[in-house]
Formats: sequence, C-alpha cells, structure tokens
Amino acid sequence: MNLRDKSIDILLTEFRINEIFYSLQGEGTRAGLPCVFIRLQGCKLRCSWCDTKFAQKFDDKTDVMTGSQILEEVKKYECSFVALTGGEPMDHDNVIPLLDLLCDNFETVELETNGSVDLSEVDKRVVRIMDMKALSSGMSKFNHYANFGLLTNRDEVKFVVADSEDYTWAKDVIERYQLQDSPAEIIFSPVFGSMEASELAGMILKDKLRARMQLQLHKYIWDPDARSV
Repeated sequence: MNLRDKSIDILLTEFRINEIFYSLQGEGTRAGLPCVFIRLQGCKLRCSWCDTKFAQKFDDKTDVMTGSQILEEVKKYECSFVALTGGEPMDHDNVIPLLDLLCDNFETVELETNGSVDLSEVDKRVVRIMDMKALSSGMSKFNHYANFGLLTNRDEVKFVVADSEDYTWAKDVIERYQLQDSPAEIIFSPVFGSMEASELAGMILKDKLRARMQLQLHKYIWDPDARSV
C-alpha cells in the first residue's frame, strides 16, 4: 500500500469514490455541523455490525475521480468542513497527499479511520477520528494501538460497543494505554439496534469515565438505512 508517493501529481491521481454528499455530521464532537463527506470505496476489515457494507468491496463498480475532480465536486457545496470516510480511507494508495490537498483548501478536514493502519504520516492539520474495534466486531486483533501515541487535542478515539463485554474491553484499553490522560476526546457509541443508549449511559456514569457518549444523529433524523445522509 502506497500511502504517499511524492512523485505523483495528486490532482491527476485517481480514487475509487463510493459517494460524495452534503449532510450533517452525525457523530463526534462536531455532530450537527454541515459537512461534505467523501466516501472512498473499499475496506479490508469486515466488522460484524458494519453499517456501510455497501462500501466494503474494492472491486465494486464505483465512480473513479481524480484529486482535481474531487476538489471541484466538494467545492460546489461551499462548506469549509470535509470528512474523508469509507470504507477505510487508509487502505487506499496516495490517501496522504489527498488529505494534504483537502487541508490546503478547507478549514476543517476529518479522517474517519478504523485505526488499523499507521497514522504517523497523516497531516497534523487533519482531525483523526479513530474507531477502535471492540470484541463483538470480530476485528479487534487488527487495532493498531501505536496510533494512541500520535493523538492530539484535535483527535478523537471512538469505541462502538454492542454489549457489556465490549464496554469492559474498551474500559480496559483506556486504562492499559492511559487514554484518560490523553489530550484526545474519548467517545463511546452504542451499536445501533443492539444496545440501549440508556444501558451504555448508565455504565459510563457508574464508572465515572472521562468520556463523551454519542448517538448516531443521522440515524434519528433520517431512516437508519438511508444513504448519503
């Protein structure tokens, strides 16, 4: 995987795009803000509760767009907040210069990543949203814990939990890696349709965690299975 090829012209480099759309950010500390989403096609992981399975396969028929075309499309929405998501953006060649390009043109750029790939080359202007994979996902063995050492107060670590076992696992990770002392925001989110929000809230309060709980706002505003929202 070639995350950065300094010899390439990013404006001419092609990417497989599942969709580009304008909506409200539904998660994290910027939930509720208007945002342009760039969803790349393809992810190497197969989480049991993935809600974007339509973007998993690299070989699915998708639009191919150059960096220049992506930039032109995003600028149409006249929005300074952009999120690069997937699939898994970090599974794609030359995603690093694409992030650089976005940072050069927009005020806030988020990278939504599953945390399985080294993030050390990501532009420091990027807000890194690391979605750590809990036990129920079936993908926890792929978590790249070394990324915790890169976190700043711009970044977020997200634990999506489906049950009490996932919650206990996440709490152990926070303690083992001293994330309570990390400058990054710690976020807990229940798997939609699997865990009651009140149950997760009760656990967080009982344990007095320094964490923010979130719900996926877009799934309450629109149909939970709706695309491009």
